[in-house]
Amino acid sequence: MLADTPEPPYYAVIFTSLMGDDSSGYAAMADRMLTLARAQPGFLGVESAREGIGITVSYWSDLDAIRAWKRDIDHREAQRLGRERWYAAYRTRIARVERDYSFEDQGD
Repeated sequence: MLADTPEPPYYAVIFTSLMGDDSSGYAAMADRMLTLARAQPGFLGVESAREGIGITVSYWSDLDAIRAWKRDIDHREAQRLGRERWYAAYRTRIARVERDYSFEDQGD
């Protein structure tokens, strides 16, 4: 499902990852982080896919909201476990969305 974002500008946090050998507990933590992120002020939506490389793009109203999420105590624990257990590699990028346009096939 595609995130329903507002008119720009807003921000995107692009998290790409490669999984390591141990994925035990990963799915439960990912679900928990999504639930917590949705409750954060400034959270606008998320899109995610995993097929070899994992890509999660979360959308935020402003940089302060992103900073607050990065500092969240439960999120910090997930970050620690990601580095120690789940990920072989990851990268986080933050971008300002200037334009947003879409297409949706309505069928016949």
